[in-house]
Amino acid sequence: MHKGSGAWLGALALLLAGCGGPGAGAPAPAAAQPLYFDVKGLLDQQIKQLNQAHTATLKRVSVRGGAIETVRVPAVKWADELQLFFQADINKAALRGAYAIDSARLPDGRLRRTYTRRPGHDIAPVGRLSVLSAGAAPEEITADVDQKNALFAARKHLRLDLRQGLLTTYAVQGTQKLVLFDTLRYAAAGQVQR
Repeated sequence: MHKGSGAWLGALALLLAGCGGPGAGAPAPAAAQPLYFDVKGLLDQQIKQLNQAHTATLKRVSVRGGAIETVRVPAVKWADELQLFFQADINKAALRGAYAIDSARLPDGRLRRTYTRRPGHDIAPVGRLSVLSAGAAPEEITADVDQKNALFAARKHLRLDLRQGLLTTYAVQGTQKLVLFDTLRYAAAGQVQR
């Protein structure tokens, strides 16, 4: 190696380093906008707000049509409490194009947008998602979720109610059927206490 080649290599290294700064190369991909209503984003936001406010919940549960049991839960792990509602997320890449979208303006000015699973898209567990909004803020979200395989079948109706962008109540009603066992019916609801 020649004595002068070290200087050339150093200058080349500085030149290449200058080319790799911010804004160089391919632009960063923009965050993809959800095709359908962003249930996951809404739930993530609600969980963050509920945890920061240290909210409690009043829960009502009934199994097999029995008596309703009510309990107040003062310290709620909201990510666990609302985990079931993430099943209503229809923005997975595999579900693109799986839903028909219908919008209807109600007499009171609110907008109901309904996402209905198209025929031939049986891999999509959500049969129907409905979002009632006043302006940009959702007020009511409902979803019908079906799961089925050779050993198990389940149906759930999920509901979230919000007021001024804050979750107020949530509920699930469902049935579960395991092969060789009776159908289990259940209902659970929670009321957020601030």
